Amino acid sequence: MSTLAPRIVTVSRRSELDELLARHGTLGAAAYFLRQRGRDLDEVNARHEALKAALTEVGAAVPADWRRGHVERTDLPRFLFAPEDVIIAVGQDGLVANVAKYLDGQPVIGVDPEPGRNPGVLARHTAGGVAARLRNARQESRERTMVVARLDDGQELFGLNEIYVGHAGHQSARYVLSTPEGARERQSSSGLIAGTGTGATGWCASISRERVASPAPPAPDEPALCWFVREAWPSPATGVTQTAGRLTAGAELELTSESERLVVFADGLETDALELSWGQRLRIGVADRKLRLV
Repeated sequence: MSTLAPRIVTVSRRSELDELLARHGTLGAAAYFLRQRGRDLDEVNARHEALKAALTEVGAAVPADWRRGHVERTDLPRFLFAPEDVIIAVGQDGLVANVAKYLDGQPVIGVDPEPGRNPGVLARHTAGGVAARLRNARQESRERTMVVARLDDGQELFGLNEIYVGHAGHQSARYVLSTPEGARERQSSSGLIAGTGTGATGWCASISRERVASPAPPAPDEPALCWFVREAWPSPATGVTQTAGRLTAGAELELTSESERLVVFADGLETDALELSWGQRLRIGVADRKLRLV
């Protein structure tokens, strides 16, 4: 058993102001850019300061004898998390989803730096409430179902909200879809989405609203997924009968690519994707791994 003190890993992403300065170089140039679009630098700066203040308050809440680390969202694919880590994601709900795919049982505390502005589904705490959560984070966390996609060469990708399979430019993707019920259909579509109960309030929700009949979304802790095919194209060679359904634990969708270089990414993080070549098979199902959300 490890005798190391817990390590707090704070996860954040660059503020809009940081990105504007990286692009335009100076505050004056950034202000001019915003004015041309009917926006004000004061609002952007206020949000930047709110994020800085939340990160400072979170840092002050960490016990002095605990170790610390910090990683930006763009560096998550290269960061090595340890089993004893406790993760604090300071930002919007999507940041919790972004970090979830790289974890294996470590508890996550989601902190909203601007309470009232964001939904607060995953980033449920204020910076001031972090200190009370830290020491019992593992005991107070609750499991949330995740989705996994596995290529036939052994590569795999996890997601908290959903996994997307399709063309990188969202053009027509051609593949053969096989369902757990034994149906098999060649399709041409703008991609397939498989989502969890957590993701049922996001991308999957917007798709299901446009369908006359949609599968019932699972609960966040339910070991089940819902899946949708986007804009399936009917033709003599491609069908449209298998476009939505549910997957329970142990059941898998199988997709065999008939296009070159389809992509598979999770939770909107397109920079960390798998590539699916002609003839390769992909299986999608409920992951054995869970997110532990405080």
